[in-house]
Amino acid sequence: MTNVFASRLRLLSQPDAVLHLKNCLQGIERETLRVTDGGQLALSEHPKALGSPLTHSSITTDYAEPLLEFITQAHPEAAQTLAELEDIHRFTHSVLDGELLWSASMPCLLPSEQDIPIARYGSSNIGQFKYLYRIGLSVRYSRTMQCIAGIHYNFSIPESVWVILQQDSNNKQSLTDYQSDCYIALIRNFRRYSWLLMYLFGASPAVDKSFLRDKPHQLDTLDEHTLYLPYATSLRMSDLGYQSNAQAGITPCYNNLQNYIDSLLEAVSTPYPAYEAIGTYKDGQWLQINTNILQIENEYYSSIRPKRITEGDERPVEALSKRGIQYVEARCIDINPFLPMGIDLPQSLFLNSFLVFCALQDSPVFSGNACPETHQNFLTVVNQGRAPDLQLKRDDQAISMQDWATELFDGIQACAELLDQAHGGQEHQQALAQQRAKLADVNLTPSAQVLNAMREKSCSFTQLAFALSRQHADTLRDPAPEIVQHYQALAAQSIEQQLRIEAADSMSFDEYMTAYYAQLN
Repeated sequence: MTNVFASRLRLLSQPDAVLHLKNCLQGIERETLRVTDGGQLALSEHPKALGSPLTHSSITTDYAEPLLEFITQAHPEAAQTLAELEDIHRFTHSVLDGELLWSASMPCLLPSEQDIPIARYGSSNIGQFKYLYRIGLSVRYSRTMQCIAGIHYNFSIPESVWVILQQDSNNKQSLTDYQSDCYIALIRNFRRYSWLLMYLFGASPAVDKSFLRDKPHQLDTLDEHTLYLPYATSLRMSDLGYQSNAQAGITPCYNNLQNYIDSLLEAVSTPYPAYEAIGTYKDGQWLQINTNILQIENEYYSSIRPKRITEGDERPVEALSKRGIQYVEARCIDINPFLPMGIDLPQSLFLNSFLVFCALQDSPVFSGNACPETHQNFLTVVNQGRAPDLQLKRDDQAISMQDWATELFDGIQACAELLDQAHGGQEHQQALAQQRAKLADVNLTPSAQVLNAMREKSCSFTQLAFALSRQHADTLRDPAPEIVQHYQALAAQSIEQQLRIEAADSMSFDEYMTAYYAQLN
């Protein structure tokens, strides 16, 4: 335990300080594919009963038309967040006509590449812009890769906690700058230690053979339809999943917010030869927003992002630059196929303890080989996390993953105790104990459970995920009447809002794009 960490723990454990931690907020974004009752990707349009994906605050689509995204508000109690997520699931199940929600991160058996439908957002210019962005993703990374689903976990620490920490440290920055620096420090530690999350929560050690489209790979064959790696935790987060040669040159090591912003601004303005060869417009059709490394900032694939709620037509980096970091978005969480909502309360409580630990632990800036070492540790656990006697690197020295994880658990334990002191009870410590058990018994990890279940049932990955999809649909099928009324009203409002946006457009999409390019110059 570092002196900085111990000092912050003592400070925040004081009776007049600890209660501020009750106001940490957490929100969840869960992605899931719609599939037919035969386990195939649903090719139908976004159900009208779910409202407009352009304007709905809780139910939208991500890349593909059948890739739903459920978004909760940020709540001070993890149980509230999970309750809202359950309401969204129950309502959605109630209106799907002969379709199910896919239970896993890696996709079901997919149709041919060109038959995967890209999400549509209506005829407005902003709706067409969102569609064009996804067209660009398809030509850059393939439609298949964009069908992978995950959970994004949003977390913030209340401003009052940053005030306490800043006053104690006698820091003279503005509170906005101090808070941003602290969140950047949290992000550095998250990147250092997120390999632990891959071991504990990685749930995608296998994939349907169709996902690879006969491309070369280094996976083993589990059965006629399934490829896997014997010790993998999360193929979703491996080079098999979200990969991009173009993005390999983006190196925001999060030593300060401006470094991050500058890296993204450079990427959205730097041409990439392979994308230049594709072009932006051909034969009367738009192909991508631009030919740069990134079309927009959100295209950058990262395990965690600094975030600030945007206002009006602000770009994400503009909001961060003007008003600083408001919360972080952890993006490396697999969907647990055994859980009806892909995540449960103990996992959420552990993530909160982990993120508070990342915030309070000393976080030196990255230098030398630290960034590549951090990235390699992450990939090692993603691909081999359950291998016996696995070794990672820390400060250029080999260290047992088990030993390092044990050290981290001791620090996270102190943060779990702090959060339990704030909230009352022992839920955070109990959640942490569940994760410690996974370190002692690898068969308790979701990735091991997926492979063990396939072997026990003599079934493929797709068969297992489909059976679990059916099971979860039965579990979450009957929403309360007031929940139905609430989401029916949101759906109707979102459709009306989309129609108003479409009616207000005063220029063609070509003119809209010309104006878009002009504002960037």
